[in-house]
Amino acid sequence: MPLSLAERAGLIEPSATLAMGAEARKLKAQGLQILDFALGEPDFDTPTNIQDAAVRAMRDGKTHYTPPAGVPELREAVARVYTDQHGVKTDPAQVVISNGAKHAIHNALMAVCGPGDEVVIPAPYWVSYSDLVKLTGATPVVVSTPESAGFKMTPEQFLGAVTPRTKLLMINSPSNPTGVVYERSELAALAEAVLKTEVGVLSDEIYEQLTYGDARPTCFASLHPDLPSRTITISGVSKTYAMTGWRIGWSVAPTGVSKFIGDLQSQETSNPCSISQYAALEAIVGPQDSVREMKEQFTRRRAYVLERIEKLPGVTCLPPGGAFYAFMNVSSHFGRTLAGVKVVDSTSFCLAALAKANVALVMGSAFGAEGYARMSFATDLATLEKGFDALERFLAG
Repeated sequence: MPLSLAERAGLIEPSATLAMGAEARKLKAQGLQILDFALGEPDFDTPTNIQDAAVRAMRDGKTHYTPPAGVPELREAVARVYTDQHGVKTDPAQVVISNGAKHAIHNALMAVCGPGDEVVIPAPYWVSYSDLVKLTGATPVVVSTPESAGFKMTPEQFLGAVTPRTKLLMINSPSNPTGVVYERSELAALAEAVLKTEVGVLSDEIYEQLTYGDARPTCFASLHPDLPSRTITISGVSKTYAMTGWRIGWSVAPTGVSKFIGDLQSQETSNPCSISQYAALEAIVGPQDSVREMKEQFTRRRAYVLERIEKLPGVTCLPPGGAFYAFMNVSSHFGRTLAGVKVVDSTSFCLAALAKANVALVMGSAFGAEGYARMSFATDLATLEKGFDALERFLAG
């Protein structure tokens, strides 16, 4: 008999962002010029000082196994960031370095969630959240946050979703896919609601250094003295330092949780790449000029994207306060025939845009928000211009 899959194989779907990226690459391989705005990946090269640190690490023989939770120097550097910059006293023992922030989220959920538990997730949410929850045996409880409310969960919504089975709230600010940044007062009100319950928090802060205008990131654990013991903070170097391929993220959690995460990682992956860890150390403690330069580029791109969206017929967008995404409301085009394709939902809209306009976007349904399409503006202005020109022609029917 053929080998059968375990029941958990039916719990997850391939990442929609990666799937759209793969489809775009397939069309490129056929000779088509695809304008790819699907992946959340900075187009910049990793800064030279970080590359040089990786080369030094290799030449210095840093090519062997490391402690499963990461090299002490990097854990100490991360702990200093939270102690000094966020005001959350953090011991290196609370830090676990993982193979990217996605792996850190998986580890955190495995540490505290299991069958029968529930995890509250505000929608729109990053595509992997619900599937990673399902893999633990827990149930994602998705709470829709409308555009009219700024795509932000209110304390009342959170408390209304809590049951005796609720184990965690997952929060993401700055947000993927919307770019929304909660104000500190808004997160403080949400924190007060959390502290009325027994629920913990997983705060995904991977875009914390990419904010625009008056928007400012907030470390959730810093909002109340009782929160660090109930919060797992996730971050990493991928977005801020253009290091997506280096695969270094981390979790900061209560010591007991971090110890389990380290033990789990020792069985699953041994340790993150040794060379990448030393590169990440340089990213954190080295010069930050490149971060400012990349942020300036993102700021210009954001302004251009918002200007062009205003000119797209029937498309609106809540201006993103952070990250590098435009979450466009395209629902007014549902029911239309565009370039010979009947559009009925966000999936058919994005597939039609890819097939007929050679523009790769990600459908809002993948983020728990039908009616929208996500565009990443982590690419150069010339490509963005071509993309919007193509979208204008496509939407003209």
